Amino acid sequence: MARVFRPTFLAVFDLNNVELGSLFSVYGAVALFSYIFGGTLADKFLPRKLIAASLILTSLGGLVLVNYPNLIVLHILYGYWGFTTVFLFWGAMIKGTRIWGGSKNQGQAFGFLDGGRGLTAAIMGSIGVAIFSVFLPEDVISSSIIERQDAFRGVILFSSSMVAFVGVLVYFFMKTKTEKGIFKSENTHSFKNILEVLKLETVWLLMIIILCAYFGYKVTDIYSLYASDVMGYDEVNSANVGSLQLYLRPIACFTIGFLADKTNGISWIIKGFFVMFIGSLLFASGILVSDQYILFFISLIILAVGTYAIRALYFAILKEGNISLALTGTAVGVISLSGYTPDIFSGPLMGYFLDKFPGIEGHQYVFTLLVIFSIIGLVASLRFAKITKK
Repeated sequence: MARVFRPTFLAVFDLNNVELGSLFSVYGAVALFSYIFGGTLADKFLPRKLIAASLILTSLGGLVLVNYPNLIVLHILYGYWGFTTVFLFWGAMIKGTRIWGGSKNQGQAFGFLDGGRGLTAAIMGSIGVAIFSVFLPEDVISSSIIERQDAFRGVILFSSSMVAFVGVLVYFFMKTKTEKGIFKSENTHSFKNILEVLKLETVWLLMIIILCAYFGYKVTDIYSLYASDVMGYDEVNSANVGSLQLYLRPIACFTIGFLADKTNGISWIIKGFFVMFIGSLLFASGILVSDQYILFFISLIILAVGTYAIRALYFAILKEGNISLALTGTAVGVISLSGYTPDIFSGPLMGYFLDKFPGIEGHQYVFTLLVIFSIIGLVASLRFAKITKK
């Protein structure tokens, strides 16, 4: 919701960009520990049970959010979500997808996973924008904060209800063919499993690749804000920009996932970092201003496609990195421990630049950081390709 409705989210909760970033930092701090311990949990229990419990518990947080709590309660709520969406969910989801993909279709499996997530997010975002606009007065700009809160309450309730509903569906209908045998690790000692995966250089490289790619994904949080601050769109139209760019995610993920199985995943990750570098450079240059609408959308497409292409594949290359299926959950937890640290630092960092330097200047600083991360990710990907080729 904060990605699609960022200007509205800031207004209805009376937050600035740094305060919103601090919420994501609390989420990320709790998630940091949840990744590694939740990963070992995923090597012991069936994915559908963990995922279903996660979704239902997550949806209950919406009942708190809908009452527009103060900043302290919001911090507690985001910490709660850091636990429910990672400890029970993350390792189980990745392991379930790897099992589903089998030995030959890892690219398509993870492409469909992230593409499907993107399509779902885009559809929910569009429905959310429709709900928001229906309950707003015709003159959006002159609407009061109370009117915007009432309209946004419908978006929160819709989102929470969908999360709970999908949790029920997962519990009854999600199946994994390899629920026994190689599904579980023979070693019951979680610490020994962690040490085993840490011996692999590919695990360390994946940490860097995911960290850089995930920072790019976190920057998608400000696309709608850029449309509002720099391009001059109102709240509904800027939310539409945030929602519409999500439709690029399934297109990129489905296509890249299919192509990756024809060659190899890491080669497409390398291409993705190069495209991300070009897109972030365009935004960092400062040429995308209010009268450059066509160039803005072209640059947005380039950057989003590069970001989503990498995101679709970075767990699809676990097999290329010689990481065993039985230790998938543990490996995912260890990799995510550092790979998803942007959950902690990116929000306050971006918030600082956006609040300290209003308008296009703050956005330029953020996208310059993304240029740097794109280069680092590209170097790590090239190294991964070199050692896996051997």
